[in-house]
Amino acid sequence: MDNRTALIALGTREYRCLAVAMVMAGFSTFSLLYSAQPLLPFFTAHFAVSPETASLAVSLATGPMAIGIIFAGWIADRLGRRPVMVFSLASAAVYGSLAGLAPSWESLLLLRCLAGIALAGVPAVAMTYISEEVVPSAISPAMGLFIAGSALGGMIGRLGAAFAAEWFGWRWGLGATGLFSAAAALVFWAYAPNSTGFVTRTQSLRSALASYRKVLRDRALLLLYAEGFLMMGAFVTVYNYVPFRLVAEPYALGGSAIGAIFLLYILGSISSTWFGRAAGKFGVRRTFWVPLTVLLAGIGATGFTPLWIIVGGIALVTGGFFGAHTIASSWVSRRAFGERGYASAVYLFSYYVGSSLLGSAGGFVWSYCGWPGIVAFCGLLCLLALAIAFVVARVPPLADPRQPKMGQQMPPG
Repeated sequence: MDNRTALIALGTREYRCLAVAMVMAGFSTFSLLYSAQPLLPFFTAHFAVSPETASLAVSLATGPMAIGIIFAGWIADRLGRRPVMVFSLASAAVYGSLAGLAPSWESLLLLRCLAGIALAGVPAVAMTYISEEVVPSAISPAMGLFIAGSALGGMIGRLGAAFAAEWFGWRWGLGATGLFSAAAALVFWAYAPNSTGFVTRTQSLRSALASYRKVLRDRALLLLYAEGFLMMGAFVTVYNYVPFRLVAEPYALGGSAIGAIFLLYILGSISSTWFGRAAGKFGVRRTFWVPLTVLLAGIGATGFTPLWIIVGGIALVTGGFFGAHTIASSWVSRRAFGERGYASAVYLFSYYVGSSLLGSAGGFVWSYCGWPGIVAFCGLLCLLALAIAFVVARVPPLADPRQPKMGQQMPPG
């Protein structure tokens, strides 16, 4: 049977099941990955470490995850997309729960590192899984749902951890996040459709490296990898250090109040879905610069003193980032075609390396330059991303080899 006839279309029962599964996958991944973010001030107090050292609780999850992504795609080519994602979600939930029991700072970092490595199988495979299972016109909307789930998980994970930490201690915050993520993993296992577009590829390591070289030669893909690095670096830096700003005078906000700011993540869910549909309708080239401009405006707004403007700026940062990430990730999937798994892995490697390296670098900026330094640092990253967006839009598109011959048009890569 031609695999095109098995692809999942919008509005079908299979698409609705896929939608639930991908929202849960994104929810579990981001809630585990970033639940430590609002707890950084608690770590500095409990373990007597500096803000930049405390940020390792985030960076040592995202950094190893970035490396694991490179290998997870190769493993998924052999074992299948769905089984790898199920195993990753389940094992990461175990490590995330155990982090709440860590007896020392070093053991906490180790468990966060293990959780990051385990989670590598989700983002590395999700983009490819979606691209293989749905019709091309549904790639951006489906990717938007995964990223919407990521935004939802990031919001609830951060919010729940912050509230639990203020009332019961940071250990309860991490432990509860792990348990919620375990529940999300079960839902994913129950709803994720079995693969019909997946074909086992028993590539040798040498062949896999050749595939990586191929996706590193395309100019548009290289620019999109850079976009992921810069966007994620700016976004994580803002969220890493805004709790330190707001817990100090003149704001002196408590953990619950700071945690409430993460409710703005719901805007990321809305933004990712909306921009995913817009990219599917108008094209990635015409829409990519818009959310990046929103992100830049939000970074600038956080530089003002009134609390309501700061919160509004964080709202713009959130909506702009998730919209831009949705478009960039779907663009990578559209352009890579036969090497989607490898291109997605490189994009996500760059994305999470940006989170790890630039997020940690932001700690030094915060310690030596305060929030004005954070605004300048993140603003520069976003300006570079915006400039690259206009450059990549001028790279000639590639035709999709899966495009039907009966007059149906698919979005170009």
